[in-house]
Amino acid sequence: MAGPRPRLALTVGDPAGIGPEIVLKALAHAEAPKAEWVVYGSKEVLRVTASRMGLPSAEASGASIVDVGGGEVDLGVVAAEAGRQAAVAVIRAAGDAMRGELAGLVTAPLNKEAMHIAGYNYPGHTELLAHVAHTPNVAMMFVGGQIRVALLTIHAPLKDVPRLVTAPEIVRVATLVHRALPKFGAGPRRRIAIAGLNPHAGEHGHIGTEEQEVFPGALADLRAAGVDIEGPFPGDTLFVRASRGDFDAVIACYHDQGLIPVKLLAFGEAVNVTIGLPFVRTSVDHGTGFDIAGKGRAEEGSLLAAMRLAVKLC
Repeated sequence: MAGPRPRLALTVGDPAGIGPEIVLKALAHAEAPKAEWVVYGSKEVLRVTASRMGLPSAEASGASIVDVGGGEVDLGVVAAEAGRQAAVAVIRAAGDAMRGELAGLVTAPLNKEAMHIAGYNYPGHTELLAHVAHTPNVAMMFVGGQIRVALLTIHAPLKDVPRLVTAPEIVRVATLVHRALPKFGAGPRRRIAIAGLNPHAGEHGHIGTEEQEVFPGALADLRAAGVDIEGPFPGDTLFVRASRGDFDAVIACYHDQGLIPVKLLAFGEAVNVTIGLPFVRTSVDHGTGFDIAGKGRAEEGSLLAAMRLAVKLC
């Protein structure tokens, strides 16, 4: 017999983008996963979006709405009101999850610039959720195309990455991945690989020395703690091996190193997961789509995948 349906939030993201549209499309989809869905966003924006796009309302699809206030915004335009609505939706939903009223969150994309203009100075969803949950010990992991990729650094400028790739950070992120992998169907070994920072993983110190100076001690400590981790491997071949099943997860040193292979293999179907939070959080693998907002071209596939994974993790 199936258990009770989890109560999960759907936050609409930046209302000037495709978030409200894909939320309504996903809720109305014939294959929408079964859960008690609660939509966090502006009730007026959702009403207008449903009317404009000819979509069923959230309530007609069986969801309830937590209204964050505010009304229509200009589609495709970065604005403080849009950033406020997006941030407040996430903060209220995460707060409800912390109080045990929700099992987790599924989030549509927000615009960082709009959020900053509104006074919410976080690099992105991950950091905002970590703040609300009162834990800095989180990591971003993407699931899609037969690979799972966690990021050692997230929204950091490339020039800052080398100083942020430290032994303690490698140990912290790898430990989170090791603990999380059973929830994602990994085998008992939980095989993890880590990519090198430099081309060819430094080629024995000829193209950078981080692989010789930073990685060995961290990997030795992890192995001593029972974590099955190998590397550092050259990033240009590691993801091929991972896609063939050699590893259960890969840790990438920086944002694009990890996300390019994920999106090449599974764009529109990959799911962003925040590991380390006290509640489930999944999200889409794409941005706000300001260029196609309101044009009926936004696809809900990644949001549906995020909803399915959230239900599974619950």
